[in-house]
Amino acid sequence: MNREAGAKLLDRIGPAVLLTHSQAGVIGWSIADERPQLVKGILAIEPSGPPIRETVAKGAPDYFEDGMVARPWGVTRGKITFDPPAQTPGDLKLVRQEQADGSGLVRCFLQAEPARQMPHLRGIPILILVSEASYHAPYDHCTAKFLDQAGVKNSFVKLTDHGIRGNGHMMMLEKNNLEIAALLRRWEQDNVR
Repeated sequence: MNREAGAKLLDRIGPAVLLTHSQAGVIGWSIADERPQLVKGILAIEPSGPPIRETVAKGAPDYFEDGMVARPWGVTRGKITFDPPAQTPGDLKLVRQEQADGSGLVRCFLQAEPARQMPHLRGIPILILVSEASYHAPYDHCTAKFLDQAGVKNSFVKLTDHGIRGNGHMMMLEKNNLEIAALLRRWEQDNVR
């Protein structure tokens, strides 16, 4: 319903930049897939992730375990356009990273090569933003990697890389939210046409 409603809204108002947060992340990818010509950019603040399965934090020594399949189409719950076409989520052949990209990070699920591409999202400027102290910090890089592998360039930005420290998942409610908003605005001005 959100995909259809978002697409109809864009049909009425015209081109827009989508700003998503958390569970709305899957909606942004779906709307952009439905109306790529009307989505001028996506600012995805800790979008729902990681690809395919939920991550369950369990503590030392293994820290993470796989939860339920929540995004069977990679970054979305519902069908999204792939090339070559995928009729069911099972058509996506998946592999798991043997090692995480760093300490404290989840091992990502990616597509087996050659990876199917996401042609409707290609060319849309995308920012994926993650904070330092959020439960998303261990896995949002996986969303960026999944999109990148599918031909969807994106900017994966950690607030800490910009000297913004200590934020959690609800960064828009925290004391330094104007500093974060300014970072988002600068990225949009530099990348969205």
